[in-house]
Amino acid sequence: MMQDIGTEDGCKWLGHIYNLQGYVHFQLGSIEEARSFFSKAARAFRKMRGAEEGPWLVVTYGNQAWLHHHQGEQEESRACLSKIDGLMTEDPSQDELHPEICAEKAWTLMKFSREQKLLADDYFQRAIRMQPDVVEWQTSHVILLVLMSKQSKTGFEEDIMEKLRKAKEQDPENLYLAAVYLQQLAKKGQIDQSGASELATTVLRNPVSSYSGIKPLLWFYRTFTSLDEAVALAEEALKLHPDERYLKRCAALCYRWKIWEKDSRPSPSLIEKGIRAHEELISLYPDSSFMKRMDLANIYAKSENTKTKSEKIYKELLTEDLEPAEQQVFFNIYAKHLYFNQQHYNMSIQYHMKAVEIPIKSFHQESSIQALEKIRHRKGNQEVDRFLSRLRASQR
Repeated sequence: MMQDIGTEDGCKWLGHIYNLQGYVHFQLGSIEEARSFFSKAARAFRKMRGAEEGPWLVVTYGNQAWLHHHQGEQEESRACLSKIDGLMTEDPSQDELHPEICAEKAWTLMKFSREQKLLADDYFQRAIRMQPDVVEWQTSHVILLVLMSKQSKTGFEEDIMEKLRKAKEQDPENLYLAAVYLQQLAKKGQIDQSGASELATTVLRNPVSSYSGIKPLLWFYRTFTSLDEAVALAEEALKLHPDERYLKRCAALCYRWKIWEKDSRPSPSLIEKGIRAHEELISLYPDSSFMKRMDLANIYAKSENTKTKSEKIYKELLTEDLEPAEQQVFFNIYAKHLYFNQQHYNMSIQYHMKAVEIPIKSFHQESSIQALEKIRHRKGNQEVDRFLSRLRASQR
């Protein structure tokens, strides 16, 4: 099941979102849904650009041609290809991929791994070089650069800050960009609390969307002001839109942050809120509940009344046939649970080693390596010492 997020009027990527949904529906075998979404994409582009035809329809016509071809509708496929030819000849100077195609490739690839983000950066640069006046491309490219800087060891580059300022001037109504800008200012020591409060008010007035800016704003409050403000914003948004599952995710995230806040003792009422929120999320996202179940198990472990429920979830996950990447995540989180909640220190070490042994470089593998390094440093565990020595030798 897929539900629209961020498909209200005014979303500048609405056509791209519908194109992507159409593609996914086709791959799932939902052919009529795919047709419907490709048609929606065309209507969204026409409405946003204020014209019936133009190069912005190249990708959508290509998608429709592809769908017709795979359905054996060759005449309809050729008709779509003919429309593309007509649009492409309007700009005969282009000797590489059309800028609209570059931009849509970039927008899709920026959602994935670091390697794909590097490719997305290249596509955005190519699109912007050919058509420098398209504001949404400039904005998304800057957001991509910020995402890439988080994965860079060199940190946040000064020239990206300047690009952020320029993008914000060009795209003043983009609330997601505004929230990212506040985050980056705060990283440089300039915490704009009044700006954040004003932005929060605007976000609450606008339609619910993954592009509304609420997620980066919650991160801003969590990192630079207080978790209480993050919780209050998420609860206020949910009060205004009680049926929006995206906001339920945001609220659950804030409760989890607050419950696991360093040196805090969460109140029974907060733990109960966290439990209710995560139980509901699992029912709302049944096909992607793996991480949510572990989050719930960790919150259950915080209360004497629900500790048995925590153990039940972990025992279920221990017997499930997980993919290697999921196994690694589970072993890392379960090891922490055994150490901090159960005080089963030796068993915790075993699961940290299991996580490290899965040959996938990830945050969770690195987290387990760091945990083992601390154990070796503090307690001089010979088994851990031998394990880490073998690991270093294998990496040479």
